[in-house]
Amino acid sequence: MAPKEVDSEKSIKLFLSIGLDEKTATNTVNNPKVTTNLTAVIHEAGVTDGCDRTTGNLLYTVATKFHSNALSHRPTLFEYIVSSKIKTPAQLEAAILYFDNTAPEDFKLNEFEEACGVGVEVSLEDIEKAVRKMFEEKKKTILEQRYRTNEGQLLGYVRKSLPWADPKIVRKLIEEKMFELLGEKTAADNEKPTKKKEKKEKPAKAEEKKAAVEATPEPSEEELNPYSIFPQPEQNLMVHTEVFYSNGSVLKCSNKREVLDKHLKVTGGKVYTRFPPEPNGYLHIGHAKAMFVDFGLAKERGGCCYLRFDDTNPEAEKKEYIDHIKEIVNWMGWEPFKITYTSDYFQELHDLAVELIRRGHAYVDHQTADEIKEYREKKMNSPWRDRPIEESLRLFDEMRRGMIEEGKATLRMKQDMQNDNFNMYDLIAYRIKFTPHPHAGDKWCIYPSYDFAHCTVDSLENITHSLCTLEFETRRASYYWLLHSLDLYMPYVWEYSRLNVTNTVMSKRKLNYIVTNKYVDGWDDPRLLTLAGLRRRGVTPTAINAFVRGMGITRSDGSMIHVSRLEHHIREELNKTAPRTMVVLNPLKVIITNLESDKVMELDAKRWPDAQNDDPSAFYKVPFSKVVYIEQSDFRMKDSKDYYGLAPGKSVLLRYAFPIKCTNVVFADDNETIREIHAEYDSEKKTKPKGVLHWVSESSPGKEPIKVEVRLFEKLFNSENPAELNDDWLTDINPNSKMVVSDAYAVSILDGAAVGDKFQFERLGYFAVDKDSEQGKLVFNRTVTLRDSYGKGGK
Repeated sequence: MAPKEVDSEKSIKLFLSIGLDEKTATNTVNNPKVTTNLTAVIHEAGVTDGCDRTTGNLLYTVATKFHSNALSHRPTLFEYIVSSKIKTPAQLEAAILYFDNTAPEDFKLNEFEEACGVGVEVSLEDIEKAVRKMFEEKKKTILEQRYRTNEGQLLGYVRKSLPWADPKIVRKLIEEKMFELLGEKTAADNEKPTKKKEKKEKPAKAEEKKAAVEATPEPSEEELNPYSIFPQPEQNLMVHTEVFYSNGSVLKCSNKREVLDKHLKVTGGKVYTRFPPEPNGYLHIGHAKAMFVDFGLAKERGGCCYLRFDDTNPEAEKKEYIDHIKEIVNWMGWEPFKITYTSDYFQELHDLAVELIRRGHAYVDHQTADEIKEYREKKMNSPWRDRPIEESLRLFDEMRRGMIEEGKATLRMKQDMQNDNFNMYDLIAYRIKFTPHPHAGDKWCIYPSYDFAHCTVDSLENITHSLCTLEFETRRASYYWLLHSLDLYMPYVWEYSRLNVTNTVMSKRKLNYIVTNKYVDGWDDPRLLTLAGLRRRGVTPTAINAFVRGMGITRSDGSMIHVSRLEHHIREELNKTAPRTMVVLNPLKVIITNLESDKVMELDAKRWPDAQNDDPSAFYKVPFSKVVYIEQSDFRMKDSKDYYGLAPGKSVLLRYAFPIKCTNVVFADDNETIREIHAEYDSEKKTKPKGVLHWVSESSPGKEPIKVEVRLFEKLFNSENPAELNDDWLTDINPNSKMVVSDAYAVSILDGAAVGDKFQFERLGYFAVDKDSEQGKLVFNRTVTLRDSYGKGGK
């Protein structure tokens, strides 16, 4: 029997064990994408030995409908499903909605349980009572429409009062009640609607069907489970790479059975990954993708991910960067299995270096940096390459004891100077630096190189999957050469495409330069795509993770991703989570001439556009008085057909308030600058103007609205890829990337906003409260505008 058939039989058996019927199980196996995800769900939920049908159906729904940007919440959801705390489709739907709108750091158990009805029991008597009440209220309509009544709407009315009721029971009781009230269907009930109705309804139904199909496309394999491409730890006996030597020989690197068995015994067969940043700067959005890959794979497989600081260069590293990385990893929603430092292993690495010398695979070299560069370019061996092993051991010990000057000696790996791969040109393993280490102190004056430490610490920490970006692919040969030379366990190495975003720089060297030289206001400047900058700008980790998940973990296409694609995910998130309010950036005074001077009306404005009128928490109060302010750009002296703002003799609607009509314009002494506008309001709202403006009013006569500072950000660089400009990249910085509006007017509800709070300023964009805010003077950063250009040229 072919392996594929065996796998299909195995999958069907697994799916039947969780209560799926045979037809569903067979259809699922015919869809490899759903099969992969459902199998992962069953394993992650711990029901490989089977479960009841109700639980199985809920798990099937998770496998096919759970949103990718809520992946970090999945273990919690499984716990509630398997324990039957969530046992109905309605509860699961509510749980998915809750998780889709909740970042990991915002998760609150009591809120979650309340949102999806955990512990709520709905009895048959409760349902019967709700159905009776609904029929009493809708009796007249049901008698008029008879069996043409939309039963789905009736079901909706009942579920509104009893959201956790079993919909099958509700539907059955509604059908029984319909028969009890109407009796058997008559010929009239079975008649088709009139042609006139058909014309109206058919297109609508067709549109609804089309919209439903478009709204629920079949998810791709990567959307279902982007980690399905990675092998299991027990499969790590394959040949990872072939090292081709210049003499024609080939080294095939793979684990021996006994080495792998020892590794699996230590790890228990779990996935172990690591996120290994160098603490020489702040993390940027490219690191968000690395975190998603490293932490995400470990979480998806129920494994462990180290946060390991790659601190082999004491001259570039600072405690500030270490503290920042710990904080930002946590903010992004990831929890390290352990926090380690390469410097934790300095003694073990030193001992391995000694062993490498003893085995004849390393030597102490006295070439200068320039000489090493020259010899590498000419593919020439160092004059000290063949010195005796004992001599290299002695000299390396003298290096360790500080007896050799900095720059006078290095330890180099004896690889292959004539290789086609320059990363086999006798790479440096250790160099001398008389610099105290921020973590290890002054114990060492020799430090391992990245090429020596990275792979050996991966092995020492029993990493199963060593994941990195494609520029490290050429280092595979030296990675495996060193582990093979020391007979160490070999992790599975896999490279994925780097994340490059337009109109910014991602190089830490360049970021450090523009921060140090004050081209921007620090590492957390909101114009930077550092994670600290994005956080300060008001971007949520949920939006960032959704963005990087959308990139996938593929090896293909390292092209630029247009920044509009990131902005699209930011808008999607903030549209659901940021309450609406009104701010006027450049105020123009409007005097309502037909309103009494001392009259102030309290009007309702909506925090949420889809809020129900019976939900008081969805509204906030705004004063409407004789003096209001609109945007200067919303008034013109000359009207036109395509203009919806205010003009002399023209009316507009003030959002949540009244229509106003401009009756007079008052100019300053220069007869050009508009000082104020006079207008009349339509108290009965008989006027129906097309234009709708946001506005802010005096809360009482002569009292100005609250003043706030608003910072408007544009792209930091004019070019999509400033790195292509080489040495001229600094000339591409956009001088207008930051504009400060010092005296904007805001509605009074914003007076109590705290740092980090996010809002949609109607018609202006999404904004967040900045850390520069002070008592009496709030500062807001524009996170992103309202307009979404993704899909209109955004790649």
